[in-house]
Amino acid sequence: MIKIINNLISNINKYFFPFYNNKEIKLLFQNLEDGESKDKEVAMFVGGCVRNYLQSKKIDDIDIATIFTPDELKKKLHNSKFKIIETGLEHGSVTIVLDNKKFELTTLRKDIKTDGRHAEIENIDDWREDSKRRDFTINAIYLNKKGKIFDPQQGINDLNNNVVKFIGDPQTRIEEDFLRIIRFLRFTIQYNSSVEQSTVQAIKLKLNGIKSLSKERVLSELLKILKLKNFFKIIDNKELLKIFILVFPEFKNIHRLKNFKIIKNNIEISEILLLSILLVDLKDNHEYFSHKYKISNKLHENLNLLGGKFKDAFKDKEFFKKKLKSNLYNIGTTNIKILFCLYLLDKRKIFSKDASFFQFIDKISIPKFPYDGKFLLKKGIQEGKKIGIILKEAEKTWVQNNFNLPYKDFEVIIKKNTSSN
Repeated sequence: MIKIINNLISNINKYFFPFYNNKEIKLLFQNLEDGESKDKEVAMFVGGCVRNYLQSKKIDDIDIATIFTPDELKKKLHNSKFKIIETGLEHGSVTIVLDNKKFELTTLRKDIKTDGRHAEIENIDDWREDSKRRDFTINAIYLNKKGKIFDPQQGINDLNNNVVKFIGDPQTRIEEDFLRIIRFLRFTIQYNSSVEQSTVQAIKLKLNGIKSLSKERVLSELLKILKLKNFFKIIDNKELLKIFILVFPEFKNIHRLKNFKIIKNNIEISEILLLSILLVDLKDNHEYFSHKYKISNKLHENLNLLGGKFKDAFKDKEFFKKKLKSNLYNIGTTNIKILFCLYLLDKRKIFSKDASFFQFIDKISIPKFPYDGKFLLKKGIQEGKKIGIILKEAEKTWVQNNFNLPYKDFEVIIKKNTSSN
């Protein structure tokens, strides 16, 4: 019932309050059209905002295609309220900012020469020609400022049928930019689309091209894939799964996604959770992934922590029992839930009582360490390394003693670490 009501609200908003009637967007188009022929389309929406608009979904990022080059846009908006940020000049793109609103504007173009990573382009003012160089039919649907659709590649039909289809010959499109293989994975998962055999064959033939891509580009697309609500369903799409494993062979634990469907509603789905499911095991598989894709230090440290604790949980039968409270204190509720999730996913069968353990974890109250640096300063201990050493030892003892450390025992620790003075 709630879903039906939300869909109804979305449809009402779509028709009575369309995103293109936003005052910032109207102002932007006024600036772009100034001095131009009224019959000429100087800019149109394209990409995700158009897809989401047609499907009455929330619109976040707004991409606009335009006949103007970045230099021409600068002149057009020179004395306006809009600020221009040069975010992708090599692709003919700039970001236009007004207050908290951002718009990505890209010049219509034609690919003259490509090597699978970079393209030599020619700026054009032909909308149909621009559509031919895009990757998928659903990404070549244009919408003008009045809500009129221009669909030269019949993308709406594919969008309505959840079909992700390359424009023209799949091999040709892939050869222009090998990242399109991973983008194909992303959109096919997003729209829960079936995969044509001709597309599978084209991807397999061109798979080696991915090696020529920067690891940063590949990782960026991968993280977008992991954010998709439908990601875990990949395990049920055999053809898509084959491609995914070929592209990301380091995900040796992808079979865990089959069991994950059973417990996914009991844990908050996040980037680190999904990466842990795919990577963390007893063989330090996550280390290879971290090195290969040069992931952020924060993500690397989190995977290392989970990798080490997963081994502890595997060896120690008391990890989720007697030691649960201390483990919760040391590494946090989120990490404990992820580890328990991995523990369940490696079981042959998951029972309802297993899943209820996630709620049990939430009910555990973790006490606060009763001493701090200010307390020691009042005791006359000089600020510096010694305070850190004392607190670290005292906290460790407190946790080991079931979160209990009488003051007399704390004084013993203080005395031991200050006696040299």
